Amino acid sequence: MEIKMLLIISVSAIFVSNFVLHRFLGLCPYIGVSKNLDSALGMGMAVIFVMSIASAVTWIIYYYFLVTSPMNFIARWFHIDPPDLTFLRTIAFILVIATLVQFVEMVIQKLSPGLYRSLGIYLPLITTNCAVLGVSILNIDKNYNFIQSLVNGFMSGIGFTLALILMAGLREKLDLANVPKAMRGTPIAFIMAGCMALAFLGFSGLKIG
Repeated sequence: MEIKMLLIISVSAIFVSNFVLHRFLGLCPYIGVSKNLDSALGMGMAVIFVMSIASAVTWIIYYYFLVTSPMNFIARWFHIDPPDLTFLRTIAFILVIATLVQFVEMVIQKLSPGLYRSLGIYLPLITTNCAVLGVSILNIDKNYNFIQSLVNGFMSGIGFTLALILMAGLREKLDLANVPKAMRGTPIAFIMAGCMALAFLGFSGLKIG
C-alpha cells in the first residue's frame, strides 16, 4: 500500500500536478534559464537537490521543533498550555531553503564556473523560488510522512527539470525558426509555456489503479 501511495505521489508530482505547468510556481527561472539545454539541466539538478533536502529538513523541523517544541516540556513542567509555534512555519522553511541554496551556489561555483556564470542571478533566486517553498508547505498540508515528503520533493524537482528541459529544447529550435520579429524571445516563450501547460493538462485525467 505504501509503494502504491509513493507511485501516486511520484506520477502526480511529475505530470498531473507539475509545479510549473499546473501550479504555475517557479516561473521566473522557468522562463529565464530555459534558453539553452546546458543551463536548464544545471538549474534542474540544483532544484532537485534543494527540493529533496528541503522537503526532508523542513518536515523534521515542523514536526519535531514547531509541533513538538522543546518548550512543550517546559510548559508541561509548569502546568501551563504549551505555545503553538506552527505559525513560524514559513519563516523556518525559508531559512532552511536559503541555507541549502547558499551551499549549492558555493558547490557549483567551485566545480563548474561556466555553469555558475550561465545561471547568473537565477541560481541565488532559488531561495525565493516559490516552488521550493510550495513543496515544503504542501508536504505538511497533505499530512505526508517523512518518506512521502522526501519522494514528493524529489519527484517535484524531476517534474520541474522536465518542464525546464522541454522548454529549453523548444526555445533552441525556435531560435532557428522564422519567427515574426515581434514574437521573438520572451513573447514566443510565454506562448510555448501556455501550450505545454495545456498539453500537461491531459494528465489530469490519469488514473492509477
